[in-house]
Amino acid sequence: MTLRETDIDAVDMIILPPVRDLGDGFTVRRALPSAHQRMVGPFIFFDEFGPITMRAGDGMDVRPHPHIGLATVSYLLEGEILHRDSLGSVQTIRPGEVNWMTAGRGIVHSERTGPEVRASGGPLFGLQTWVALPTAHEETAPEFFHHGAAEIPQAEADGVTIRVVAGTSDGMTSPVRTFSDMLYADVALAEGARYQLKAEHIERAVYVIEGAIAVEGQEGGFAAGELVIFKPDAEIVLRATDPARIMLVGGEPLAEPRNIFWNFVSSSKDRIDQAKADWKQGRFDRVPGDSEFIPLPE
Repeated sequence: MTLRETDIDAVDMIILPPVRDLGDGFTVRRALPSAHQRMVGPFIFFDEFGPITMRAGDGMDVRPHPHIGLATVSYLLEGEILHRDSLGSVQTIRPGEVNWMTAGRGIVHSERTGPEVRASGGPLFGLQTWVALPTAHEETAPEFFHHGAAEIPQAEADGVTIRVVAGTSDGMTSPVRTFSDMLYADVALAEGARYQLKAEHIERAVYVIEGAIAVEGQEGGFAAGELVIFKPDAEIVLRATDPARIMLVGGEPLAEPRNIFWNFVSSSKDRIDQAKADWKQGRFDRVPGDSEFIPLPE
């Protein structure tokens, strides 16, 4: 995880997440947490996985594993994933759709390639983020919600298309139920198009998925695979120097710091220790029909 220097006034830092090869050409970029920036708003984890093209017979197999104290947000750009969890939820997610899973006091889930795609092969490209829950909601009951692509609010103007995946932006509010102020939006820009990133959220960042963008009136720019964290209160106009796709990330920071170990997030270190013991001793609920699991890292 490295930083790139910049002279752009509105930019606090630029994080260059390393590319990790998980085997069979499956790559992941982990932008958060980093040694330089633990969180942006309530976001404590930001992964971009792929793009890859899986061969017939291959697939992604993230075996059942637990979470506490957070909500996972799954958003695909290509392909599909089959989600199963300990509540009994079984849901395929496809591009433009949103899976929001509130872990709260504890949930277990798996993410796999479904049988049809596994048989034929196909692309996979997407984002997995974790939102830390406010202290008052860390032990809330676990829940799972799926939202179809048509439910996600969208606006188009002057070469810019914005979809508000979760939270609020540009006068639109996502139907995804959240627990704190947040910004998570998918923005596509034609070459030369401009987008004003308003200062309506305390913390804001942009992750560049494809293409390249710049800050209007400033030298230099940002390329694919970079997380650009902006200074609070700055009014910023982004310009696409190539056709670009970016994710807006941010919101109000949580009042208390968060501890993170493996898949557990909590304001309490003792609570994380309890979750570790619970997983080791088999006290979490299991995913129906899936006897596999990921052991606790030592």
